[in-house]
Amino acid sequence: MNATSPAPAAVELVRVRKEFGSAVGVADVSLKIGQGEFLTLLGPSGCGKSTLLGMIAGFLTPTAGKIVVDGVDITDVEPYRRDIGMVFQSYALFPHMNVFDNIAFGLRMRKLPKADIAVEVRRAIAMMKLEGFEERRVSQLSGGQRQRVALARAIVIRPKVLLLDEPLSALDKNLRAQMQVELSELHRKTGLTTIFVTHDQGEALSLSDRIVVMNRGEVQQVAAPVELYRTPANGFVASFIGEINALPVARYERAGAEAALVLPGAGRLSAAAPAHWDFTHGVEVRAFLRPEHVRPARPGEQGPNILRGVVAAHIYQGSHTITRVEMEGLGLIETRVTGADIVGTHPVGAPIALVFDLGEAVLLAAR
Repeated sequence: MNATSPAPAAVELVRVRKEFGSAVGVADVSLKIGQGEFLTLLGPSGCGKSTLLGMIAGFLTPTAGKIVVDGVDITDVEPYRRDIGMVFQSYALFPHMNVFDNIAFGLRMRKLPKADIAVEVRRAIAMMKLEGFEERRVSQLSGGQRQRVALARAIVIRPKVLLLDEPLSALDKNLRAQMQVELSELHRKTGLTTIFVTHDQGEALSLSDRIVVMNRGEVQQVAAPVELYRTPANGFVASFIGEINALPVARYERAGAEAALVLPGAGRLSAAAPAHWDFTHGVEVRAFLRPEHVRPARPGEQGPNILRGVVAAHIYQGSHTITRVEMEGLGLIETRVTGADIVGTHPVGAPIALVFDLGEAVLLAAR
């Protein structure tokens, strides 16, 4: 699958493929990554994202295809000659070295003068807010501090590309959120072309210029976060990016500017058809609706797109409650409601009516 980048290419993948015996880890991926872009490879475990990153780093050799960095084919270049910085999931720090020596390691391997190494390490230490930790051992650091050391070691060599392989996955929730902010700030300060691997959709949406969604070794969609969330290319992307209600296969009906879905055993939903709904009358489609586009009906509310069900569960999240409703012909439908009032007004087992905003649905041809 091809995708163009909005900036001149810092990295270009040309039909890159990786096979492990008879299994295909990455299937013919072509992609251009712009100078200074923050691009995320996103997908479930085993989808090929870390394999693709490993080939860019040089730790894995492609079965076929070409990898180009700054116009130079590096497909067969040794990893240490690629001018690429990398942060691993485990950080891969040297436990017998202190913070300064961990950060200086790559510069010493490049045989820089001692004075230059000191200047560059101090620059990286200041950028990652590690002043005062220079003499500490890795074992004396917290998870967040180790993360900063790993990032400092990667950027101190002034790489052409920065690769991040699930670097936040070992952190607790609060620290992870803090490090997301710091990663974003680091990218803004350095302007480094960054390729980030994660399986966390929220992380990808908050950090990325563009996201590459992968599944079973193949690219499903390449898009900016907002586009990916609002207009997913297929059912996999729709279901993988954020919470969504996948409605069963329905018949699409069109009458002028009005469109409707006939859901067997559930009823009928209608809306003014958005311009991009160009389906033929009578075809089978699937609709995907975010929980924020399904709401409880107000007392006595009448009108179209109101379907009835029974409350199956409430999941209180502090600022909001996710309510799951069992609906005939639809199965479980989720709605997201501010606060917790719904827990008292509609307890588990109580009847409830939901209003479906069909005009906000992602509509895809049934396959």
